Amino acid sequence: MAAANPRLEGGPLHRRGGGGRGVTVLAVDGGGSSVRLAMADREGDLVRFVSRDGGMNPLDNPDWLGNLRRALDAVEAELGAVDFAVLGVPATGEVPDNDRRVAAEIAGFLPVPHAIRNDVALAHYGAFAGGPGILVLSGTGSMAMAGPGGDAALERTGGWGEEIGDEGSALWIGREALSLAARTVDGRADAVPLRDALFRHLGLDASDGLAALLGWYYGQPHRRSATAALARVIDALAAGGDAHAGAIVDRAGELLSEHADALRRRLPGAAAWPWSHAGGAFASERLRARVAELQGSRPQPPSLPPIGGGLLEAARRGGLAPYAGWIARLRGALAAANKEKT
Repeated sequence: MAAANPRLEGGPLHRRGGGGRGVTVLAVDGGGSSVRLAMADREGDLVRFVSRDGGMNPLDNPDWLGNLRRALDAVEAELGAVDFAVLGVPATGEVPDNDRRVAAEIAGFLPVPHAIRNDVALAHYGAFAGGPGILVLSGTGSMAMAGPGGDAALERTGGWGEEIGDEGSALWIGREALSLAARTVDGRADAVPLRDALFRHLGLDASDGLAALLGWYYGQPHRRSATAALARVIDALAAGGDAHAGAIVDRAGELLSEHADALRRRLPGAAAWPWSHAGGAFASERLRARVAELQGSRPQPPSLPPIGGGLLEAARRGGLAPYAGWIARLRGALAAANKEKT
């Protein structure tokens, strides 16, 4: 558990400087393949929790804004009660022209005070509750962020996108598996159990592997998300003893550990900081264990998931005073909501 952050201690959630009315904060965690929205009240209870398929990366998903709007439509009646909102949008802070376009488009329809953050920055803030640490993300893409906590800027590695980077991500794992299956179809590799498991999972006819696999891949409306979803299949195969699948997951862990290593070298004091994780690929016990082995320490369990980091940031940015009990209550509420959605 993260050490208590003195900035987050206090009494019931309230506006700094007084004011007794209830407050509501909103956060959006927009990933590469899904959108989650949550609203929390002054007690740390969830007012609403919404999960939608469809990614929110404005650099590679032309329907990112539509996916965001559909999530917000589900809470339209409650938006008037929101004091502040924080939206985690992939690629924020990477391309200035894109940042300006995204900010203008969101401001055009979101009628509440809000801030836009990189989605991985939300994950970092939630994992360490605003304290120091290195956050390694492996979801549809991969990257890491690190900082000493408080209002200090975060340094990053990775996040280069699928054509240049995303090493160790769920997308990378799925892409490696598809490549190995294709080479096995050709006879250039001998990963028959892995190929057969993928074909069964996808409902493909193995008698014409070339047509089946190409037909599936190019028939996907969003190939990035579909490929990333295969990481779960590969992790299950690895857990069952498939050597090829295990090698893919282990290599993913090595590539992710490189992110943390680079940040430790770059930032003063970072050698002693804890590390934590975010993203669906880290549901893999084998992946977590490989990164922990290379980092020489077990990961610090995230204080809050990324969407909780957004709510915590919204409370701070909205002039509110979160406290340790609020964080703990919110953590439990989000865990229960997430369990209901899975």
